[in-house]
Amino acid sequence: MELEGKVALVTGGSRGIGAAIALELANNGADIAICDLKSTDETARLLDAIRGLGRKASFFPADVANFNRAQEVVAEVVRALGRLDILINNAGINADHVIWKMTEEEWDRVIAVDLKGVFNYSRAAASIFRTQGSGKIVSLSSVNGLRGQWGLANYAAAKSGIVGLTKTLAKELGRYQVNVNAVAPGYIVTPMTEPLPQEAKDEALREAVLGRLGAPEDVASVVAFLCSDRAKYVTGEVIKVDGGQYI
Repeated sequence: MELEGKVALVTGGSRGIGAAIALELANNGADIAICDLKSTDETARLLDAIRGLGRKASFFPADVANFNRAQEVVAEVVRALGRLDILINNAGINADHVIWKMTEEEWDRVIAVDLKGVFNYSRAAASIFRTQGSGKIVSLSSVNGLRGQWGLANYAAAKSGIVGLTKTLAKELGRYQVNVNAVAPGYIVTPMTEPLPQEAKDEALREAVLGRLGAPEDVASVVAFLCSDRAKYVTGEVIKVDGGQYI
């Protein structure tokens, strides 16, 4: 139980990659705080599963784009679970269009959730981590934030921004023994990617040299490693989990 006694906050943690990360961290001993827009039947099942592992689990409703609510959520997590050791910035949305069809609203909303949300929660957690002299921040970027992708100007820009933010926070927080890293998944089969056109899935499969699309658990295991003491000398890194799509 590498994370015994630790508390992890997972944004966008009710389903998909976020839920897999929450379960993996719980399997490694952490108590879990889930932050999402609202609680659903999926959320309730996830919380029950975490508690079934003998871990504490709590839910905190929030739109990660709301700056003030981020400060409140982090404070509420500490009050409810006693501390905060790990922040997983996972919440994200997409609204895909080529640039000449993308609306201002689609641009603003994706940037607000996918990038500003990471700032909001990292800023809120940073004060706690600085004071206690320890902490882990892992943010979910994307291979499309590293290379760009047709029709994803807003999403790719946000995910690229996470890379710069991760490296900056690693420099700013390193003296406080806080590790800040990012994971860049390729195509992962989740509720968010399921509605994408079949041609996009076929292209991702052709790119993946391992010959399959990714599962949320593929990402969760890497995130858990970055949250453990095995990665205590790893910071400012962006680790691709993409089956070789980027090669």
